Amino acid sequence: MDDAQIIARLEQLRTEHRDLDAAITALGASATPDQLQLARLKKRKLRLRDEIASCEDQLIPDIIA
Repeated sequence: MDDAQIIARLEQLRTEHRDLDAAITALGASATPDQLQLARLKKRKLRLRDEIASCEDQLIPDIIA
């Protein structure tokens, strides 16, 4: 992937991460939150965070000191 594709993917991942954050907040605020669904959303959010970090690492060149 070139830098433009990585940047586009990064923006997509960040949007999905924000959406999941909003969904987790809304689900947690309900009277009887579904704990299984909440755990799944949180797990997905962590995977997205890892993928975001991976994309960011691809954009930043390694500099050997």
